[in-house]
Amino acid sequence: MSQTLRKYRSSIIFLIDMIAVLGSYIFSLLIRFEFDVKTTLIYFNVFQHLILYIIVIYTSFFILFKVNKSVWKFTSIEDSIRIFLASFISNGLLFLVYSFSLKEGLPRSIFFFSAFITPGFLLGMRVLYRYLMYKGNLKARNKNALIIGAGDAGNILSKEIYANDAYNCRIVGFVDDSSFKQGRMVNGIPVLAKIDQLKEVVEKYHVDEIYIAMPSVSSTRLKEILDQCNGLVKVVKIMSLDEVSSTKKAVLRSVSIEDLLGRGVIEIDNSDISFYLTDKVVMVTGGGGSIGSELVRQILTFNPKEVIIFDIYENNMYAIQQEIIIKQRLKQVNPDINITCIIGSVREKARLDEIMQEYKPSVVFHAAAHKHVPLVEDSPKEAIKNNVFGTYNTILSCIEHKVDKFILISTDKAVYPTNVMGATKRLCEMIVQSFKDNGVTKIGAVRFGNVLGSNGSVIPLFEKQIQNGGPVTVTDKNITRYFMTIPEAAKLVLQAGAYANKGDIFVLDMGQPVKILTLAENLIKLSGLVPYEDIQIEFTGLRPGEKMYEELSLGNEVRYKTKNNLIYVNEPMNISQESIAEKIKALESAMDLDNHEVKQIVLGIID
Repeated sequence: MSQTLRKYRSSIIFLIDMIAVLGSYIFSLLIRFEFDVKTTLIYFNVFQHLILYIIVIYTSFFILFKVNKSVWKFTSIEDSIRIFLASFISNGLLFLVYSFSLKEGLPRSIFFFSAFITPGFLLGMRVLYRYLMYKGNLKARNKNALIIGAGDAGNILSKEIYANDAYNCRIVGFVDDSSFKQGRMVNGIPVLAKIDQLKEVVEKYHVDEIYIAMPSVSSTRLKEILDQCNGLVKVVKIMSLDEVSSTKKAVLRSVSIEDLLGRGVIEIDNSDISFYLTDKVVMVTGGGGSIGSELVRQILTFNPKEVIIFDIYENNMYAIQQEIIIKQRLKQVNPDINITCIIGSVREKARLDEIMQEYKPSVVFHAAAHKHVPLVEDSPKEAIKNNVFGTYNTILSCIEHKVDKFILISTDKAVYPTNVMGATKRLCEMIVQSFKDNGVTKIGAVRFGNVLGSNGSVIPLFEKQIQNGGPVTVTDKNITRYFMTIPEAAKLVLQAGAYANKGDIFVLDMGQPVKILTLAENLIKLSGLVPYEDIQIEFTGLRPGEKMYEELSLGNEVRYKTKNNLIYVNEPMNISQESIAEKIKALESAMDLDNHEVKQIVLGIID
C-alpha cells in the first residue's frame, strides 16, 4: 500500500489540493450568506458553472509554481510563498473570467474571501499533516532529551531533532543561564530552568540524553557544565561552533576528553612567531611523530620558505607529507612552501651535517626522542643514543652550520627523574644550558607534561581497553599527571621559540594535575558505560621508574613569567661545555655495560 501511495503521490496531492480549493469557495459562500445553508444552496447551483474553470485555472498555476511537488513533511516558507502566489493569481484570473464571460448572479465578494481562505486551507492541510506526523514520530520515540542552551544554536538543534527521524528522542525542554528566558518558549519548547538546576530537571522529566547547544561557551564553563552532567545520564553530546556558523545545521559530536580538561583558549603573539619563521627554512627532527607533525602543521601557517621533516620512521613521515600535499592542492596550505622529507637518525652527526650543509635551515625544532617510559627502562642504551647523543649531535651541527635558533622539546619527567627516559631528557636540558653562550645559535628548551592523544599516551590505551570490554588498568588510584592537547603544546612551543635565547628552559602552564583514575572513569562514561559496572578498573601498581606525581620545575630553578601568561622561563644554570663533554664521554664508555649498570650511570650523572 505504501508503495502505491508513493507511486501516485503527486496525483493524490493534486486531488486533495483541488478538494481544498473547491471547499474554500463553498466556505466563502457560507461566509457571504452568514452560514445560511438554504440560501447558500440556491447560489451553489450558479457556482457549479465555475467548477471546471476553477480546476483548469488552479491546476495550471499549481503546475507552474510546482505546488504539488513539495514534500508536505518539509513544507517551508518558500513552499508557502508558492502556494500564496499560485492561489492569488488563480483567484484573480477566475474573477476576471467570471466578470467578463459568465456574468451570472454569484456575489463577487466570494472571490475576496477565497483570496485568503484558499491558501489558508492549502497551508492548513500541510500544517496539520506536519503536526500529525510530528506527534506520531514523537510517540514512537522512546527517549527524553534536554537541550542546554536556549539561544540560536538550541533553536537550530531542536528543529533538526524534530525533523530528523534518526534522533530517537523527544525534547522535554531547555535549560539556560539566562534568567530572562525562564518560562519562555523556543520553537514551541519550554525553557524549564537555569543550568544550575540541571539535576532537578533531569530527575523530574526523566531525561535520558543531554545535548549542549552553546557553541560560543568558554572551555572553562563547558567543563563546569559537563561536571554537572556527570553521572546524570549516559549520553551527553555537544554542538560544535564551526558547523553551526558555516552551515546553520546542527551536528552533534561526542564529548571528548579535551572538553573535560576545561583549559582556556591559548593566546599567542603571531607577530613574534612570524618574525622567526616566515620565509625561513625550518627543520623539525622527529617530524613524523605526534608533537613533531603538529609542529609542522602549525609552522606551515606562518608561510616558511621550506619545511624539512626529518625522521627515522618513514611511515609517519609519509603520512604527514601526504596530508600536506592534499592541503596544498586544496589551497588550505600555501602551495609555494617546499616540503622536504628526509629519512635519517639524529644519532648520526654526519647525516645531520649533510642536511644542514645542503638545506641551511634557520630554525631547528628538535622533537626526535624515545619517550615511552617502560620501553626505555628496558632499553636504556638506545634511549641514551637517541635522546642524549642525538640532542648533542644536533646542537653541535646547528652551531657549526650557523643555524639561528634551536628549540628542544623536553618533558616534566626531566624534573627530579626516577626513570631513564626522564634522566636522558634532563641531560638534554643540561646540554642546552651548557651551550647558552655559543655565540652563534640562540638555544632553548620547552618543558611540558603529558600530551593527550599522542602516540603511546594513556588515552588511546584506555580507549582500546574499553572497546575490548575492559578492564581498564590504572597503576595507582592516586597517581596524577599534567595534561595538554597536542595543538596547545605545539602552539606554545612556537611561542616559546620566539623567546629562546641563551639556554632558557621554558615551562608551560599545564593547569591543574589530573588524576589518572578520574581520566579512566570519564572515558568510560564518555563511552556511555558505567565504571565498575559495565567496565571494571584494575590497579596494577607503579611501574619501574614511574612517579606518583610529576613536577614542572626543579627546586633550585629561578622562574620568571614571559609576555605570555602560560609560558614561564627558568633562568639558565651555569653548566660548562667541558662538564657536559665529560658526561657524554662517560655514557659512551658505558655502552658496553649491562642495562642495570647503564641505568645507574645515567641517573647518577645528572646530579
